[in-house]
Amino acid sequence: MRKLKSIKFNRSKEKNNSLLYWHKAKNPLILIYNFILIYLAKYVPSLLIKRILYRMTGMKIGKRVAVGLGVTIDVFFPELIQIDDNAIIGFNTTILAHEFLQEKLRIGKVIIGKDSMIGANSTILPGVNIGEGAKVSAMSLVNKDVKKNEFAGGVPIKTIKRIKK
Repeated sequence: MRKLKSIKFNRSKEKNNSLLYWHKAKNPLILIYNFILIYLAKYVPSLLIKRILYRMTGMKIGKRVAVGLGVTIDVFFPELIQIDDNAIIGFNTTILAHEFLQEKLRIGKVIIGKDSMIGANSTILPGVNIGEGAKVSAMSLVNKDVKKNEFAGGVPIKTIKRIKK
């Protein structure tokens, strides 16, 4: 798992949670721009148009990437997400490059390798690297790296088997 960057906010005496300071993490105008493009891409059926919209947010999207309907991409830091050539992201998956915790914001790059597949309804947390040719089963919580040619799944994710090539 990649190192996560932490940002602590100067909180008031009331000990408010870090999400209340979201506007200090990202310029609100950039966030609105990202939101519009990402939510357009979420429901557009054309894979080509999806890739174009994601690239406009700064995401690194390879050739022949297929992002399923209803996939939610991090609107705060899409530029920290990389999906390599020929990867498939299943229906209703969530890919996050940030987490607002009680006292801080954690940020980490997400890389989804070439020829990998993410099953429907999975959640990928910040700082995760999914290796080339890896497969993640549906409804998985990806909170750690998945190695090259590995099949993993569950909540939290566990290695199920190595995929022979």
